[in-house]
Amino acid sequence: MNPINKAIGEHLATFLTKSLPGYQRLDTISIEGVAATMQTGDILLVEGNSRISTAIKYLTQSSWSHACLYVGEPGGKSSDFNLIEADLKEGVRLINLDFFASFNLRICRPVNLSPEDTHKLVEFARSKLGFKYDLRNVFDLIRYVVQKPAVPNRYRRAMLSLGSGEPTRAICSTLIAETYQSINYPILPSRSGDSGKDGEVPQFYRRHFTHFTPRDFDLSPYFRIVKPTIESGFNYQDLRWQEPTGF
Repeated sequence: MNPINKAIGEHLATFLTKSLPGYQRLDTISIEGVAATMQTGDILLVEGNSRISTAIKYLTQSSWSHACLYVGEPGGKSSDFNLIEADLKEGVRLINLDFFASFNLRICRPVNLSPEDTHKLVEFARSKLGFKYDLRNVFDLIRYVVQKPAVPNRYRRAMLSLGSGEPTRAICSTLIAETYQSINYPILPSRSGDSGKDGEVPQFYRRHFTHFTPRDFDLSPYFRIVKPTIESGFNYQDLRWQEPTGF
């Protein structure tokens, strides 16, 4: 990227990452409770309240605008730097869970990962630290933020499936998709139309990792949705309700 485009991209990144007013976290569990539930390889989805978050949530018709990968040990502290993310301004970096304490979150957990593949997953993700965010994606998103077009459903994914494709640049969800594809773990693979009939083993095809958005990990049938309140032994009969005092 030439210096002029780089400077424009950096200014746009600042504009897009500005928080918008009126956001509310609805979850009642503490961020420490979330941290105690996390396991190595978990994907943390974040709702977000910035301009770029609004664009991604609209274009994907989803609550989730950002994704991070947990690379720490199970049940770590919220202050530990155990999350890898691709940040619009800072690039691929390590952060802690406290960074997202004010956001609605969702944990997506892979199933039956072997210790060997878990290690490979973490090592692959860590090898991306220091990479830059793909600012080509910023130019694509700014068209929505400024113009707010009424985009038909069939074109929304295409608006987020761009980017330069340079190997040293990343977008949050594509970084995680590439990491999981490095160990052949499925996200939302395509299935051959004629496979699996008459006892045949079905054949699957990988979608390119640049075509994934945060909501795909939520939709994937290969990730379990983990809710810390339920994992900690929730019993509705233990709740204490306060009667309303007036209207």
